[in-house]
Amino acid sequence: MLERQVYRMPKAGSIDHLTLQTEPLSPPQPDQVCVQVHAVGLNFADVFAMQGLYSATPEGSFIPGLEFSGEIIAVGKAVTTCQVGDRVMGVTRFGGYVSHININFKYVIPLPREWSFEQGAGFLVQGLTAYYALKELGNLQKGMTVLIHSAAGGVGILANRICKKLEAYTIGTVGQANKVDFLKKEEAYDQVILRGKDFEAQLQKALGEKPLNLIMECIGGEVLSQGWKVLAPMGRMVVYGNASFSSHSSKPNYPKLIWKFLQRPKIDPLRLPTENKSLMGFNLIYLYEQTQLMHQLLGELQALNLAPQHIGHTFPHQQILEAIHLFQRGKTVGKVVVTW
Repeated sequence: MLERQVYRMPKAGSIDHLTLQTEPLSPPQPDQVCVQVHAVGLNFADVFAMQGLYSATPEGSFIPGLEFSGEIIAVGKAVTTCQVGDRVMGVTRFGGYVSHININFKYVIPLPREWSFEQGAGFLVQGLTAYYALKELGNLQKGMTVLIHSAAGGVGILANRICKKLEAYTIGTVGQANKVDFLKKEEAYDQVILRGKDFEAQLQKALGEKPLNLIMECIGGEVLSQGWKVLAPMGRMVVYGNASFSSHSSKPNYPKLIWKFLQRPKIDPLRLPTENKSLMGFNLIYLYEQTQLMHQLLGELQALNLAPQHIGHTFPHQQILEAIHLFQRGKTVGKVVVTW
């Protein structure tokens, strides 16, 4: 029986309780493959889960992590689409912070030959998030104007690339000045806004005479309210996160969270028909249970031939806590990856 290393939480609460352990791993079941993990992508869902702020967090002890890449070292007897030695990237409903993983073959796909393991570990969750939000919910069409928050993050970068493939006009927003420089040099946003107290005025200026058709919303708070106000009739806001509720510490600051919750924007559904706007939200965990839809979306996403994810920060797994804390502070650009 194989022994693997895992980063396990005894229960949700404090990120500092994440510890490295050695556990046995049984051979893969008939419909599973065993992947030797080489890279793991960090996501805000990991942080919220470890702090106990994510509704999908498993009860009791659990292993965080939603995406990984690596090499198949064993296959179940019923698996015919994969073989030992295949380089793959995969998604899992938690359990990704490991050196080896057994997983149903449906949740791994081939890693493009020219991509690194780090690039593979940064693509699936962000790519599916961006594509599902833009195409399935946002009805992205040629010529639309799209506002993308956290524009220098993993989802933001891929969302912009998807928009450009479909000839949309993009306005990206960031919270730090150095990210403006990065986006202007590395990504083809049409406009970039450094969010501040004058965000609404900056957004109106960036729009000019263009209507704001679609918002990729992941900030919350006043930024959400201002975006909703500017959103054009028949526009859509897709909410896939709420960075304003994130914490820079290991544990949640509950008094601060309660205050933010009480002050959160409140959009009256009775006014939606009059305003002629749509507000939508989704949880990517839903797609994990819908494998047929997930593969359909992945096929459409891969057909766009996007460039591989920008990997901004790579840490050895021994420094996973340092990686997580840097990620929490919002100082990262692109994807943060931990390697095994």
